[in-house]
Amino acid sequence: MSIETLFNPESIAVVGASRTEGKIGRTILANIMEGGYRGIVIPVNPAIDELFGLPCYPTLSDCNCDVDLVISALPASQVKKLVDECPKVKAKAIIVVASGFRESGPEGAQYEQELVELCRRRDLRLLGPNCLGFINTANSLNASFAGALPKKGGVTAFSQSGALCSVMLDMAKDRHLGMAKLISIGNKADIAGVDLLSYLAQDDETKVVVGYLEDIVTGQNFIKAAEDVASKKPLIILKSGVTEAGFKATVSHTGIMASADTAYGAAFKRSGIIRADTFESLFDYAAALALQPLPKGDNIRIITNTGGTGIITADAVELAGMRVSGCSAIDSEDSSQSQKYASSPVNPIKILGDADTALYTAAIKSAQADGTVDAILVVLAPQAVRRPAEIAESIAACIDGIKPLLAVFMGSCASMISHQDLIEAGLPIYKSPERAVIALKGMREYSAWKQRPPRTVTRFKVNRRRVERILSRRQRTGMLQLGEVKGKDVLGAYGFRVPNGALASNASEAVEIAERIGYPVAMKIVSPDIVHKSDLGGVFLNVANSEAAEDTYDLMTLKIRKKVPEARVEGVYVEKMASKGLEVIIGMTRDPQFGPMLMFGLGGIFVEVMKDVTFHLAPISEQEAIQMLKSTRSYAMLQGRRGQEGVDISAIASGLQRISQLTTDFPQMLELDINHFIVGEFGSEPVVADARMTLAPLPEEK
Repeated sequence: MSIETLFNPESIAVVGASRTEGKIGRTILANIMEGGYRGIVIPVNPAIDELFGLPCYPTLSDCNCDVDLVISALPASQVKKLVDECPKVKAKAIIVVASGFRESGPEGAQYEQELVELCRRRDLRLLGPNCLGFINTANSLNASFAGALPKKGGVTAFSQSGALCSVMLDMAKDRHLGMAKLISIGNKADIAGVDLLSYLAQDDETKVVVGYLEDIVTGQNFIKAAEDVASKKPLIILKSGVTEAGFKATVSHTGIMASADTAYGAAFKRSGIIRADTFESLFDYAAALALQPLPKGDNIRIITNTGGTGIITADAVELAGMRVSGCSAIDSEDSSQSQKYASSPVNPIKILGDADTALYTAAIKSAQADGTVDAILVVLAPQAVRRPAEIAESIAACIDGIKPLLAVFMGSCASMISHQDLIEAGLPIYKSPERAVIALKGMREYSAWKQRPPRTVTRFKVNRRRVERILSRRQRTGMLQLGEVKGKDVLGAYGFRVPNGALASNASEAVEIAERIGYPVAMKIVSPDIVHKSDLGGVFLNVANSEAAEDTYDLMTLKIRKKVPEARVEGVYVEKMASKGLEVIIGMTRDPQFGPMLMFGLGGIFVEVMKDVTFHLAPISEQEAIQMLKSTRSYAMLQGRRGQEGVDISAIASGLQRISQLTTDFPQMLELDINHFIVGEFGSEPVVADARMTLAPLPEEK
């Protein structure tokens, strides 16, 4: 059932309405009345005859009229009885503000599930429980106890935490940002993030969506809904629970263990969500995106009145992955004005402290006319500033709606200007250059996401049936760890190049295999109980002749028996030595919410020490695969530097796409690791040096 009626009811019943100050039932009823809602309002309380000039009914059933929305201010123990009454008044939605449900423990979780099932049987949409309600400025409805009705605008905010809903309301007010809706989703027992996003994507009143989430349960559905919103309007999310302490807090607060933060990052990247790192940055982004157009590129023009702020801002721009744009001479009717610059016009442009407003206007107009400039950032510090309010007004007057223009007023300058007037004029304002630059970065990344070409996922010709046989056999026998031999067998069926090799069960077989495939060879112990073979002396490279092959087999098996006597040794894998190249790691881990998550990184210290890895959700396009490589700090090594040849980047991208296809084809594959994947010059085919996989057990028969 649609949730449209929830936000736009023609009649509302407040059950548990009260005349006692401080009671939730009184606060909600007062907010509805004082907000100016023009629909029918029905207070329900058996002990009261009249409230706010309205007749008060003993029970919901006594109302004798249809009620679109029921708001329960009752204790949790009385909510199910109220839901049973809702069909008698043809109610379509209910808000449950009471706590004592899933967040309180197993018994509360069971009670919440019973409540949800009861609401579904009664054809009733449920917001909450454990929530503050909502605000809709379009119909002047404040069906919450969050605070006073804010001024009307284009920002819609939602939060899983009720307390943070109130903070969002205060932050929007402090920034003079108008709001379309404020929605507290609480425990998300029925109406969850996916329902809300699907509704907001079509909501004409909402221009920018801001949200705080502690968990996402239906990952794939969330990605689709978020992508739908982001294709139409900016979607900014703060996801908590990204550290170990945060995970523990999330468990105690919502009863749900959060997913790994890397999975959320990958999901947000895929769906076009602008991810806020702090609560404050939610509205830093919202102000810029609600008031200004998106930049077409990442060249930023900085205009400032001090050298120090110019340097700080330029550093912030470069560190954010954007560029400080070059600068041409300023176009001005009075060319003598250019003498008021502290130096020749460069970027950052420094304007002397005693300059009048005309010079700021000239500098901004010049940047707007310069085709190399994508966004403009004006930074004003209090040093020797005359008339900061007039300068601020002149900056706002330059807004053209084509290139984004943001302003930073530092120190005492911030107290000398009218923030409300500037926001109403469409100028986002910030207290520090760093915060303004982060907002610009979010705008730029969202703009790039919107400009992305259509996603085309390549389907390679593979031997899927062979992989089906291998995996089903291993699952049936319970051998869920695939080592190098079977792992390479699977990868070979999906088009990966694997060196010629075979498993030897004794030294003579090892020599025979080595002579058949040709020296030099690599020899590796094969055991389901040994994951890191090289750490235990289970890998020998560049074995050059038959005598060395025989000795290596005996030495290797002897070492393993001494170091890991309980390990089951199946033999030694003998394979042709791979050509030299750059060693990279590609792999996959399956997130329970979002599915297969692909990984790329350079081998050695880049992964183990620097943690220079990147993730992306499957399925993946060629462009997304290449973007994965570019997002690592070690990308320069792939390109080649200081006389060294680069490697075939497209070959790595192809490997990632093949893993993407393999792991989407086979959901029973939980983990996959190709370490190392040896990549050479352009045109050479990469080689799988080692691989392992983990499968899920077969589901138990009921």
